[in-house]
Amino acid sequence: MSVEEVVGRLESGMTVGIGGWGSRRKPMALVRGLLRSPLRDLTIVSYGGPDVGMLCAAGKVRRVVAPFVTLDSVPLEPHFRRARQSGAVAFTEYDEGMFMFGLLAAAHRLPFLPTRAGLGSDVMRVNPHLRTIRSPYDDDERGDGEELVAVPALTLDAALVHLNRADRRGNAQYLGPDPYFDDLYVKAATSAYVSCERLVDTADLLKEGPVQSLLVSRSMVTGVVEAPGGAGFTACEPDYGRDEEAQRRYVETPWEEYARGEQG
Repeated sequence: MSVEEVVGRLESGMTVGIGGWGSRRKPMALVRGLLRSPLRDLTIVSYGGPDVGMLCAAGKVRRVVAPFVTLDSVPLEPHFRRARQSGAVAFTEYDEGMFMFGLLAAAHRLPFLPTRAGLGSDVMRVNPHLRTIRSPYDDDERGDGEELVAVPALTLDAALVHLNRADRRGNAQYLGPDPYFDDLYVKAATSAYVSCERLVDTADLLKEGPVQSLLVSRSMVTGVVEAPGGAGFTACEPDYGRDEEAQRRYVETPWEEYARGEQG
């Protein structure tokens, strides 16, 4: 598929999961396709980076669900910060572990998963919708099961992820040091779209890396986009690192000016 074909499958008001982590391996070619589209009122679910910041700055987002929004070498994504401080977007903030359990629950088609993450923290205070649940298994002499946080499933209408290699069927491969949960995004979504640095023949995937690097199965994928450099300016190791100069320009340039540069 092309970027435009992927974006054409999406609708305003959808819940869209965006893979990667901070300013690492974000599907920026697909994000820029969203920026060029008329889509609005999106709920973005992400270990957030410039994907979240750009979409918030462009007025595409109604709500962000994230444990953080960072550029790694810049601790807090500035465009997201401005959108949040102005009240332009709603924000559901989870602990990193809770967020993972939400994706895992959706991936397994469960309504929630229990976890200790979040107990005793302000996560419970700022998310009054969260509930706790007691284990049905006795763990002490009184017969009271342990109290756990019931993390609701982060079910996605669509997922967008970027990996190093893929074949035309949708089998996709990461070659860097960390899989960043992209497999959970595609499993948690009704439809999933993978952009990649390079399309290769299926037989050549194992020439690129070990079988454990085949993170995403074709059974989970709706469409594939070949997008060389499609994570830039974020990192996509080992193909390229983060472009710190380009990221600095993004941080220091007013959004309207930056967006004009992106379009022209």
